[in-house]
Amino acid sequence: MTNKSSAIASRPTPVPTPTTGLLWGLVGVVAFSFTIPLTRVAVGGLSPLFIGSGRAVVATLLAVAALTLTRQPLPSPRQWRRLAVVAGGVVVGFPMLTSYALVSAPAAHGAVVIAVLPAATAVMAVLRGRERPPGRFWLAAGAGTLAAVVFASAQGGGVGRLHVADLLLLGAVLAAAVGYAEGGLLSRELGSWQTVSWALVLAFPLMLALSVATAVASPPRGTPAEWAAFAYLAVVSMFLGFVAWYRGLAIGPMAQVSQVQLAQPALSIVWAALLLGEPLTGATVAGAAAVVLCAGTAVRARARR
Repeated sequence: MTNKSSAIASRPTPVPTPTTGLLWGLVGVVAFSFTIPLTRVAVGGLSPLFIGSGRAVVATLLAVAALTLTRQPLPSPRQWRRLAVVAGGVVVGFPMLTSYALVSAPAAHGAVVIAVLPAATAVMAVLRGRERPPGRFWLAAGAGTLAAVVFASAQGGGVGRLHVADLLLLGAVLAAAVGYAEGGLLSRELGSWQTVSWALVLAFPLMLALSVATAVASPPRGTPAEWAAFAYLAVVSMFLGFVAWYRGLAIGPMAQVSQVQLAQPALSIVWAALLLGEPLTGATVAGAAAVVLCAGTAVRARARR
C-alpha cells in the first residue's frame, strides 16, 4: 500500500481564516440585535422581573447540558469570584435593567442608548487591563457617552431631562460593559462559551428563586407572540448568541471581530420598525449614527494603540 492510499492518508485539519471569525461574530451580532425589540414584545404581557430571571433559568439548563456533555473541569475558587462579576453584569444586570426600561421606552430608543456599549466595554477593558490607550480613545468614548445621554434626554422632552428608563438603560450598559470586559479576560483561561455557561450556573439559584417567586405572586399570562419572544431571549440572546459571538472572538482577529458589534444598534432599529411598527425618525437615525461613530473610533483607537 502506497503513501497515497486513502486507507492511510490523513487529511489536513482546516485552519480557520479571519473571514471565519468575522462570520461567527456577525452571527452573534445578528442574534443579539433582536434582543431589544423582542424584549419590548415580551414586556407587553409578561413581568419584567419574570423575563429577566426566567430567561436565565432556561439558558442555564442549556449551559449545564453543554458543560456536562463536554466534561468541562470546574473553575478554580479565584475563577469563581471573577465569574461572579460576569454573572452580575451579563446574566443579572443587563437583562433585568433592559426589561424594566423597555416597559416604557421604545425599542429604537433603547437601541440608540445601548449603542454606546462597545465603547463602554473598551473603557472597562482598558481599566481592567491597565492599558494606556491614546488620548483620542478617551475623547471618542466620552463623546459617544455624551451623544447617547443627549439623545436620551432630548427624546425625553428636552435636553437635560432623563427618564427613569434612560437611567436603567445606561445602568444596563455599565453592567454589560463590566461583564463583557471581565468575561473577555476570563475566557482566555476557561474558554469562550464556557465562561458564559459557568456564569449562568453561578447565578442560577438567584434567578430560579426570583422567577418562581414572581410566577407564584403573579402567574405569567402572555400571548403566543410574547411567549415566543421570551423563548428567543432565553435560548438565543442568553446562550446561543454568546456561543457564536465568543467563537468569533476566539478565532479572531479580535480587534476586527469586535467592531462587528457596531452594526447591532442599526439592526435593532430596523427590527423595531419592521416588527413593532415604530417610526424611523431622523432624530433616531442621527443619534444612532453619532453614537456608533464615536464608539467605532474608540474601539479602533484601542485596537491600534
